[in-house]
Amino acid sequence: MIRILIVDDHAILRYGLRALFDARADMEVVGEASDTSEAIRQAEATTPDIVLLDLTMPGRSGVQAISEIHKVSPKSRCLILTMHDDPVYLKSVLAAGGAGYVVKKSAHNELLTAIKTVHEGRSYIGLTLPTDGLKEVTDIQAARANGGRNGSSPRLSRRERDVLRLVAHGFTNKQIAEKLSISLKTVETYRSRVTEKLGLKHRADLVRYALDLGLLQA
Repeated sequence: MIRILIVDDHAILRYGLRALFDARADMEVVGEASDTSEAIRQAEATTPDIVLLDLTMPGRSGVQAISEIHKVSPKSRCLILTMHDDPVYLKSVLAAGGAGYVVKKSAHNELLTAIKTVHEGRSYIGLTLPTDGLKEVTDIQAARANGGRNGSSPRLSRRERDVLRLVAHGFTNKQIAEKLSISLKTVETYRSRVTEKLGLKHRADLVRYALDLGLLQA
């Protein structure tokens, strides 16, 4: 019996998922949550085999919740069910410790396959990736298996890492300035330092680097 915790802020979707799982003899819904804080509490209380987790919900994101869920229920495996089919989101999920990724537009039988695969201890990736994207995903999984990132990297200050993390999350310079309570000019200076130190100019490259450092887990 696969014990499942459903986490999504849409009640209708949770209802449909519960009906799907309850109709099966090998699956059992042990709880539901509409936000990540409740998901963490439910995971601690029910210790599910699988936490079926949306990425975008009120409060903390699904990515941020993964590590917290693992703290309170180490044996639970997090499977993301999301509308986002961008590989950048997949990489952030894997870097945070997620075990699988399924897009909501997929057929229900793919979701059931993903649940069984993740429950067996394997990863499930419900996205078609180009060769270079597949290599990046493989590298992330290998780094997790080794307990950390490989190789050396330029040393960034705490504030530079903060700016890099927020850039990777997609915030504008103005939004970063507001979040860190510093001036727009200071953000531009830190961002310039980061790109100079790393030799990276494009946001996509900064996102990849932030993933390698584990900055998208927080």
